[in-house]
This record gives sequence, structure tokens and C-alpha cells, in this order.
Amino acid sequence: VGERALLKCSFKSSSPITESLLVYWTYRPLDGGQMETVFHYQSIPHPTTVGRFKDRISWVGNVANGDASIAIQSPEMSDNGTFFCSVKNPPDV
Repeated sequence: VGERALLKCSFKSSSPITESLLVYWTYRPLDGGQMETVFHYQSIPHPTTVGRFKDRISWVGNVANGDASIAIQSPEMSDNGTFFCSVKNPPDV
């Protein structure tokens, strides 16, 4: 709580990394509520502009190195839940 939280995500792809690569981070609260997209990356980072994580997500990954990690600023106990990282690098999924 209060410190920056790093959410690590690594991937491997048999296809070359191109601007078509997509990274999606989604979140589900502990109570099993609605899934929400908190971040996506396609050539440039796109943090969410709505919801509980607005203005708190930052991109710390490097897709050239197989890293799709993000960080959450000032996490709170109410942020507890499951975070999902999904990487698609066409034609490899």
C-alpha cells in the first residue's frame, strides 16, 4: 500500500516483434465483479482514462525484450484482485 507496485508480464513469440503487437491488461476485483481493461499497448502505451486505475498505470515494459510489465502508482487495499496480461503478436498469439 502506498508504494509503486510492479506487475510483471513476460512473453515469447516465434514471430518478429512488429507494430502489430498488442498488449492488454485487464483486472477483476476480488469480489468477482466486472472485468475492466486497465491498460493496452500498441506501438505506444495507452493507460486507461476511466475507472479506479485512471492516471495510476505506467508502462515499464520493453516488447523488444519480451517484457509487457506495468506499474501501479499508490496502490490501495481496494485495488486487490486478479490482473491478467494478454500479448498478441500476429500471426503468433
